[in-house]
Amino acid sequence: MTPSDVPLPALPREFFDRPVLELAPLLLGCVLVGRGVALRITEIEAYVGAEDPGSHAYRGLTARNATMFGEPGHLYVYRHMGLHSCMNIVADAAGTGTGCLIRAGEVVGGVETALARRQAAGVCRTERDLARGPGRATVASGITFADDGLDLCDPGSGMHLTGRLDPQDRPDGEQPGEEPLLPHPQLAVGPRIGLREEASHPELFPWRYRIAGDPTVSGPGPMNR
Repeated sequence: MTPSDVPLPALPREFFDRPVLELAPLLLGCVLVGRGVALRITEIEAYVGAEDPGSHAYRGLTARNATMFGEPGHLYVYRHMGLHSCMNIVADAAGTGTGCLIRAGEVVGGVETALARRQAAGVCRTERDLARGPGRATVASGITFADDGLDLCDPGSGMHLTGRLDPQDRPDGEQPGEEPLLPHPQLAVGPRIGLREEASHPELFPWRYRIAGDPTVSGPGPMNR
């Protein structure tokens, strides 16, 4: 599969305009297409605004997190520890301040392009590792901090999200590329990674969603069992 093999339309803004804990599991298996690469999303973390101590929006609107408080369907891109950028898909109505971090994915189109980007930024030895982690996924997709606010629903943005293409990602009856209505059939849920203890409690914040058994999912092995 190459990006040119993914002519399916962008998911509409209405798809993203729902509570973040509802949107997050629906994103698994969807494909981010643009800039020469197609990325099948295999791992997502949800961030729930003012009620979530792990969220950038926990203490309200700032210049840094303004995109999170905008309309759904945009990318909120931020710098992590000054080393790399991470991308989130804004969820729910404007003003909510919620989003879904793309933690990992499988490059299903434009592998050579993604590999060149990753090797220019550091070491990448296998296709499995091209987008295995939030910083790697952003680099492989050609997204930078300058893309904060990019609109996935605007045909002129050069990037969009389409529905699930791979048969293993679709529940019975779901057609290739259509708007997902049900969570991924191999959905696994657990605590988020890399946050302080009060934001990663497995019972209070089980907001990391992944495709069970997928080799591109990030994190230590015990967290993926």
